[in-house]
Amino acid sequence: MAVFLALLTSLPTGNSTVRMRVWRALTSTGCAVLRDGVYLLPPEAPQAAALAAAEAEVKAAGGFAMTLELKTSTAAQLDYVRKLFDRSTEYGALVAEIGAARSALRRLGKRKADSLVQRLRRSQEDLAAIDFYPGQAQMQAREALADLEREAQRLRSPGEPQPARRNVQRLDLARYRNRTWATRKDLWVDRLASAWLIQRFIDRTARFVWIDRPRDLPRGSIGFDFDGAQFTHVGGRVTFEVLLASFGLEDNPALAAIGHAVHFLDVGGIPVADAKGLETMLRGIKAKARGDDETLREAGKVFDFFYSAYAEKNAA
Repeated sequence: MAVFLALLTSLPTGNSTVRMRVWRALTSTGCAVLRDGVYLLPPEAPQAAALAAAEAEVKAAGGFAMTLELKTSTAAQLDYVRKLFDRSTEYGALVAEIGAARSALRRLGKRKADSLVQRLRRSQEDLAAIDFYPGQAQMQAREALADLEREAQRLRSPGEPQPARRNVQRLDLARYRNRTWATRKDLWVDRLASAWLIQRFIDRTARFVWIDRPRDLPRGSIGFDFDGAQFTHVGGRVTFEVLLASFGLEDNPALAAIGHAVHFLDVGGIPVADAKGLETMLRGIKAKARGDDETLREAGKVFDFFYSAYAEKNAA
C-alpha cells in the first residue's frame, strides 16, 4: 500500500482565470492530475507545500478545496497512480532538444554554445526535480546531456585530453576483425541488433557462437550482452549502444535511431515511434525461424531496411 496527497478543488464555472492559474502552478510542481480538479503528489515530495497554497487560493476565490490522503490498496492501483507521474514524453522532448543542440554546436561561438548547454542542463535538472519515480528515461536524458557537454568541451579545447567515458573506451576496430563472437542463445532485440551491427560495421567476417551460460564462452572469443562480457550494458546504455560508443559509430544518425528503438524495447525509457513495428517484425521472425542462425539472417534484413530508411531520412 502507498499513500498520496490528494487536493480536491472546485471553482465556480465563470472563474476560469483562477482555475487556469491553479492548474499551471500545480502541474509545474510535478502534480499528477487524477481527474479534473483532483491533483496528486507523493507526501515526501518537496513540492507538497504547493497543495496548501493552491487550497488557500481556491478558497479565497469562493471555491471548494480540501487536501486528503489517497491510499492504494493493490499493486494495480499503485501502478496506475504512478503512471500518472510518468515523465517519459517530456524526457523525449528534452533529448530531441539536446540532439539538435549537438548538431548546432559547431556553428555557434563559445559564448552561445556555453549558454545553450547551460540552459539544457537547467531544463534537465528542473525535470528531474519533479520526476518522483525516475527510470530509464531520466537515465537516457542524463547520458545525452553528458555527451553534449563532452562534445562542447572537445570543440572548446581541441587537442586536450577528453574526460573518460565511464567504462566505455574507444577501441581499435582493426583488432576486432575476423573474430568469433559469442552471446546467449534464444536471441532477442539487443543481441539481434548487436550481432547485426557487428556483421555490418565492425567485423564483416564475424563468426557467431550461441552459448547457454556465460561460463561456456569459448576461449579467444568475444562475448557480448551477458554479465561479464566484454560488451554489455554500461550505465544507461544497452549493449548495442555500448558497441556504437566503443567503435566510434554513435555519430551515425541512422545507427543512433536504431539504438533508440533497441534501448526502448530492451529496457524501456523514452518511447520510440518505430519500436513497436520493429518488435512485431522480430517476433514474427522468431516464430518462424529454425534456430538462432536463421533468426539472425532474417532479422538482419529487417535492420538493413530500418537502417536504409533512417539514412535516407537524414540525407533529405
